[in-house]
Amino acid sequence: MAAASNRTIGIGIDYSPTSKSAVRWTIENLACAGDRVVLIHVLSKSDSNIQKQLWKEKGSPLIPLEEFKELNLSVQYGITPDGEVLDILQSASKTKQVKVLAKIYWGDPREKLCEAVEDLKLDSLVVGSRGMGTIKRVLLGSVSNYVLTNATCPVTVVKSIV
Repeated sequence: MAAASNRTIGIGIDYSPTSKSAVRWTIENLACAGDRVVLIHVLSKSDSNIQKQLWKEKGSPLIPLEEFKELNLSVQYGITPDGEVLDILQSASKTKQVKVLAKIYWGDPREKLCEAVEDLKLDSLVVGSRGMGTIKRVLLGSVSNYVLTNATCPVTVVKSIV
């Protein structure tokens, strides 16, 4: 086992297959004992709930994994964590001694992921790639391309294997 570390690793997640691959890849290849792994959710600007009004500028407080697994999270923030992702993170928390947290932002995922790098003082950020074709990427913009270009920490883009 690798020596204890104290890095903060962010993972952009929306529970798509590629973001799940990013979680798996991070736990298998990057996370070491003592690291903090922060799941970063970015919800749409149009999502409205009490929590958004309280935390819309800087995002939610950090949410520990134990609280993140609770059912009232979907009511509080409008997200429903994926059971498979929670199992992977729970296992990593125990076997690799990593601390798992979550943070929720509201707005444009490209901008908010880059803001999270500064806000959370990330040592590394991992995102999934949806694999859009060139035309869609030009028209819609690619979150992973934007983050690669603008984030102030190393960024790993994980492709989903189909």
